[in-house]
Amino acid sequence: MTEKATAPSVLRNVAFLRLWTGTTASGLAMWALPFVLGLAVLERSITAVELGVVLATRTVGFLVAVPVAGVLADRHSRRNVVFWSCLTGAVMTPVIALGMGSSLVLMAAAAAIVGAGQGGCRPAFQAMVAEVVPESQRQQANAATTVAIRVTTLAAPSLTALAALLVDAKALLIITAALWLVGAFVPPKGTRAPDRTTAQASFAADFLEGLNEARRHPWLLSGLGALTMMVAFGYSATAVLLPVVSRDRYDTEAILAAGTTAYTLGALAGAALMARWRPKTPGWAALAGMACYGLVPLALLLPVHWSVLIAVYVVAGVGIELFNIPWFTAVQREVEPGKLGRVSSLDFLLSFGLAPVGLAFIAPAIDHFGAGFVLGACAVICFAAPAAAALVPSSRGFTRTS
Repeated sequence: MTEKATAPSVLRNVAFLRLWTGTTASGLAMWALPFVLGLAVLERSITAVELGVVLATRTVGFLVAVPVAGVLADRHSRRNVVFWSCLTGAVMTPVIALGMGSSLVLMAAAAAIVGAGQGGCRPAFQAMVAEVVPESQRQQANAATTVAIRVTTLAAPSLTALAALLVDAKALLIITAALWLVGAFVPPKGTRAPDRTTAQASFAADFLEGLNEARRHPWLLSGLGALTMMVAFGYSATAVLLPVVSRDRYDTEAILAAGTTAYTLGALAGAALMARWRPKTPGWAALAGMACYGLVPLALLLPVHWSVLIAVYVVAGVGIELFNIPWFTAVQREVEPGKLGRVSSLDFLLSFGLAPVGLAFIAPAIDHFGAGFVLGACAVICFAAPAAAALVPSSRGFTRTS
């Protein structure tokens, strides 16, 4: 049994539309950067090694900034945190262009600061949804934001390639800087008044307070643990082995592009579904959706027809949004408003921050144990982690109350 959404459309909420526009613009700038730098390699403006260094420093900047941003988003106006974070990205992106072909150190330093800008705005954007959107509309709002993110993921490579027909990589970087400015200036003011007394506490004490808030919600810790395991093992293994399977089993690189596209299209379908669907046990439904990703390493392991593999990627894409949207909605509803920035930063830090660690271990594991063993183990983890999280009583509804 399910319930249909009865709240008015969130698209009539002007404040949310401004927030959505800023989130989308900054997301497009974030996703476009690797492709723009890839074009710079093709133009011979930078080398492949320099590309790797710049992207690595950007990731380091992101991971360092996320926990800091969570504290700042709870201490101060989240609108101001978004403004300064996006403005940082806007100012430093042209510096990357300035360093092209002349200074790798300048490029890497600028990329690290751009990454910090990205990490700085993510928790604040997430927390601002709870400020400008009524609770009855938040699942719609999170679904709309997810659609924007997925469309951005799908469109960024194509848009970048088309723009490259007209301008070079340096000019494209200037365009992404303009997108950062949209993220800085368009979002609305929030409704929350920051608690000035928190500014007197140390950063460590504030961050620990956020950890303690997370511990008050057993469903949050168990769900975050499951998500971290799925990203670190499931995403990492499939990211490494899908190109190999595409080449060796199907004798074409087209399966690589088709699989990633199918996953994004499935996620769009999942977001459209969750804009209206209200399961009676949202936590269990969400964790079941997460478990669908276990089908991907299983399909890569077994000698299935290519169409089955593509279908599995679609199902996994639907499933991940069956999890993501109720998850974000529950965090915005259940977590104390004054600690939402810190809890959101913890979410980003663990679920996606550990992904590079998983990637670092997958390749040696494949060399030592073999691809079949790694895929089988990762499939088991992807199924078992959400199942274990579902055993926590409060995971049934993603709420502390029965």
